[in-house]
Amino acid sequence: MLKAMRLSRLAFTIAAVSLAGVLCVAQTAPSPKTSRVIWVMTDGLRWQELFQGAEASLMTKANGVADEEALRRDFWRGSELERRQVLMPFLWGTMGRDGQIYGNRKLASDAYVTNGMNFSYPGYNETLTGAADPAIDSNHKINNPNVTVLEWLHRKPAFSGKVAAFGAWDLFPWIFNAERAGFPVNAGYAALEGFPANPRIQLLNELKADSPRDWDDEVYDNLAFHTALEYLKERKPRVLFLSLGETDDWAHDTKYGEYLRSARRADGYLKTLWDTVQSMPEYRGVTTLVFTPDHGRGEGEDWRSHGQKIPDSKYIWLAFMGPDTPALGERVNIAAVTQNQVAATVAKLLGEDYYSAVPGRGAPIADIIPGPTK
Repeated sequence: MLKAMRLSRLAFTIAAVSLAGVLCVAQTAPSPKTSRVIWVMTDGLRWQELFQGAEASLMTKANGVADEEALRRDFWRGSELERRQVLMPFLWGTMGRDGQIYGNRKLASDAYVTNGMNFSYPGYNETLTGAADPAIDSNHKINNPNVTVLEWLHRKPAFSGKVAAFGAWDLFPWIFNAERAGFPVNAGYAALEGFPANPRIQLLNELKADSPRDWDDEVYDNLAFHTALEYLKERKPRVLFLSLGETDDWAHDTKYGEYLRSARRADGYLKTLWDTVQSMPEYRGVTTLVFTPDHGRGEGEDWRSHGQKIPDSKYIWLAFMGPDTPALGERVNIAAVTQNQVAATVAKLLGEDYYSAVPGRGAPIADIIPGPTK
């Protein structure tokens, strides 16, 4: 009898342990496959062009187009789908097939900023920290008091020395609070130091110093992009951030043709980055590509501008592609997503719970990486 009771207790214990193990497995989300993120932003690119392609009413001399016929040959097609494909072939041919794109307001997919200011520094702060800050109300060179998700990641041993940021706009050292953040932030016309044996980086530094300047505070996107690309190949960071600026600058200058061409170049840079990381064993199969803007723009004559006086400039778009993101393509008839969700989404893709660790941040976008936060 005693032996039978002992066997019964043993069987119960084994069953309880097995059940606990099953529950533990059921409640633990699988680790993400993503171990590296390439995050590209392009300043002030409208959702209208991203989803609908070139706008006929803006392809005029009044909007800085010297040769309307040539511009139409390059960018005008018979349907919105064709126009957006010719404007951004990589975005729609690859990210639109293998990833997710949010923000087509015509298809009930809203994406918008929450800071209420609808211009650059507040937008970059909201994107990078996961929260709007009403104290950031200008584009002045003031160090950001808020810790960005890149700085938060860099403080972790797994990411220390493996985060880097590049930008065409010279404000980024202040946006990231570079001295405090501790990771490389190369922006504007500043040379990228510390690579004497890399002749391509040395040439890029010389070109930055010698190139003509349409804007004193912003280098052309090609120089910022190629500098970031060389750093990627040289140092192989786990998180690479790149911000492009021409889509905003040409719009402010009322040059619609250049605005379109800069959007197409941005798309080409995405393709080059993606093709490059797929050729590198450190990145292949474990990299997520993130593509976002900092704000939108107005409609009609207001296309050239944005800000509080242009409420529609709060509307943006978001795009993601990687091994953890279901290939749902262009999102349709879904709940709105917001700019303050991007930071926690990036962290979650890398297996980190920024949302729980830093109160008041936007939650990760559920469909980008399904499952519990951590």
